[in-house]
Amino acid sequence: MEPLRVLELYSGIGGMHHALRESCIPAHVVAAIDVNTVANEVYKHNFPHTHLLAKTIEGISLEEFDKLSFNMILMSPPCQPFTRIGLQGDMTDPRTNSFLYLLDILPRLQKLPKYILLENVKGFEVSSTRLAACALTLSLSRGLLIETLEACGFQYQEFLLSPSSLGIPNSRLRYFLIAKLQSEPFPFQAPGQILMEFPKVVTVQPQKYAVVEESKLRVKRTEADICVDGSSTQCSRKDTFLFKLETPEEIDRKRQQDSDLSVQMLKDFLEDDDTDQYLLPPKLLLRYALLLDIVKPTSRRSMCFTKGYGSYIEGTGSVLQTAEDVQIEDIYKSLADLPPDEKIAKLSMLKLRYFTPREIANLQGFPPEFGFPEKTTVKQRYRLLGNSLNVHVVAKLLTVCVNDLEVPLTLDSNSKILS
Repeated sequence: MEPLRVLELYSGIGGMHHALRESCIPAHVVAAIDVNTVANEVYKHNFPHTHLLAKTIEGISLEEFDKLSFNMILMSPPCQPFTRIGLQGDMTDPRTNSFLYLLDILPRLQKLPKYILLENVKGFEVSSTRLAACALTLSLSRGLLIETLEACGFQYQEFLLSPSSLGIPNSRLRYFLIAKLQSEPFPFQAPGQILMEFPKVVTVQPQKYAVVEESKLRVKRTEADICVDGSSTQCSRKDTFLFKLETPEEIDRKRQQDSDLSVQMLKDFLEDDDTDQYLLPPKLLLRYALLLDIVKPTSRRSMCFTKGYGSYIEGTGSVLQTAEDVQIEDIYKSLADLPPDEKIAKLSMLKLRYFTPREIANLQGFPPEFGFPEKTTVKQRYRLLGNSLNVHVVAKLLTVCVNDLEVPLTLDSNSKILS
């Protein structure tokens, strides 16, 4: 096939570009567009020969879009208008302006692209409020996207997918849409439905890549008193134990994830270098001990890493216990009546540290050759990775979108998914 001419919008640090390379689809990125200056430096560092436009999408005219002569669009619009912790303003949030401008431009292009792939946070697919007159839950932005695609003649399918479905020990549930300019639907297309797994036509080794539904992995935390013993069977829901602020259901869920042999261990994604600089400082240990999501190198799970990782604790990502021979339950049960300095001494025995930016990049599927300019700070690296995507998931969807049918995928010793 002729190489596709790809337009990469909201290009960030190049996650879509890396996914395109991994998919092995013959393609050339004709332009990448982003306004984030730090992200653009990282993009240029990794793709020095790609035409990168440091400007807003609204600042590009219809004529300029037509001159690029692209036949595929890859995009990950701003997620803030749809996140659970944001205001969920949807189309009223000015950060959706560029996306709305793009939807206005799309039908007026001289030549429509043949393929579109869009990624966003879970929440893009539903509205934060329901209209009084009806029970619609479709978000306005998504509704306009679907309306525009249908008017232009695209066939499309929506997904909610996490890397855990590919055997990657990281939870990062995201909304995806693939669209193809054709009259016939995808062979797996489910009109009006959002698929929670990759298409059934995909040939995947079931024993190695068993699908884990993300809805089963997320258990809402309930308020609970603290019990004195760690057995979930000996504590009633009323006085739910926990040596940390976790319910027995959450503990059981995590144990089930760690026993799922279809998912790799975290140790396959870790660095061998000295990581002492990433140890949690004593003040954080003392203040946030009960909120930490702690994993070991042998764990087969980790929380989604957000842009606040390294700066904030709760809900931003897991921390790694490097002292594997120390039992976390024993440490936490002994904290109750200790003075602060002794609590810190106890918690320090776990040798808890942040995941390094390189380790997070590994979990998100960025190849070994991916890197940051030296001047990029650790905080900036965490922020950029938190705003990025999982390369492996996008690569697989690209192959599904372009070829309709997927070839089997396997993991090599370097934890890369290969076609």
